[in-house]
Amino acid sequence: MKKIKFIAYLLAPLVFSVNSVADEFSFGLGAGSLYSGLGANIAMRSDTDLKYLSAGCISYSDRGGSSCGVGAGWVTTDLFDFQNSQHGLGAYVGVVGTESTIFRKDEAIYGAGFGYHYFFNGIGISGANAGFSFVVGDAKSGTHTGLMAQIGYQF
Repeated sequence: MKKIKFIAYLLAPLVFSVNSVADEFSFGLGAGSLYSGLGANIAMRSDTDLKYLSAGCISYSDRGGSSCGVGAGWVTTDLFDFQNSQHGLGAYVGVVGTESTIFRKDEAIYGAGFGYHYFFNGIGISGANAGFSFVVGDAKSGTHTGLMAQIGYQF
């Protein structure tokens, strides 16, 4: 858990720093790591990157209730020499899964992930996005690993 907190502290300046006057705020809805499960995000967006804070629910059941959490991340389209701003690679720290406890209440598992994101209109323009993230978290029963699919709309 200490490793995850350390990574979160390292990524926090990326989310809160202002790079240029061209940055604008954006709001998104969807499912996946950009939205901490099924949820929403608020982001600072430029022509080449997206820095975001997100909140959402990763699961819901009648027995376990809802398991919700928060996250933060950064997606950039200029790591490689792409001719467009549609292909992005990103890092994420936040809720990555759920774990049932003895009392049958689901608890959020926090961790980190790296993923690929495709922005249909480009990262700097409102539109739909899709992708996936490989995630790993520190659960009470051991290490949690998984793949998070993503689909959403960034306004």
